[in-house]
Amino acid sequence: MTLEAEEIRGKDRAQYGVCAFLALTGVAVIFDALRITHLTSSNDPIGPRPVPVILGIALLVTAVIYAVDVARGGRGEPEAGEDVDLTTPVDRRTVLLLVGFFLANAALIEPLGWVISGAVLFWGSAFALGNRHHVRGLVIAGALSLGTFYAFAIGLGVNLPAGVLQGIL
Repeated sequence: MTLEAEEIRGKDRAQYGVCAFLALTGVAVIFDALRITHLTSSNDPIGPRPVPVILGIALLVTAVIYAVDVARGGRGEPEAGEDVDLTTPVDRRTVLLLVGFFLANAALIEPLGWVISGAVLFWGSAFALGNRHHVRGLVIAGALSLGTFYAFAIGLGVNLPAGVLQGIL
């Protein structure tokens, strides 16, 4: 077997691995959906089962279609790097800063509330991605977190934690 054939075969294994992952995820979603005990109410005659079951079936169908495509020799086109230099290494500092601000948000959301922890998340993400206008970034982050707080509360009826701003918001 030539080196090129071995390389293609190795890529096929990776593609079949993606197919297997999609299929297992679909089975897990369907299995979990079938365990839902609350079936219907007067306000919701359909119940919570259909959406996850449909999504699980869609994952299974996608896995099968993808596996058939790979078996027929279909391969995704490699990233051309139109505006990205593929030879540059990963910017670990940016990734670690983003992970750090995400974890800080997770740790601060209960004690401080969404508005403050969300502002830290939004400002920190902008900082990690290169924003150096700190005051403007903080104002925009505060507006975004306050806006999402009220969008969830008023628009969706989901109450995010208010934390130290309880009674003010």
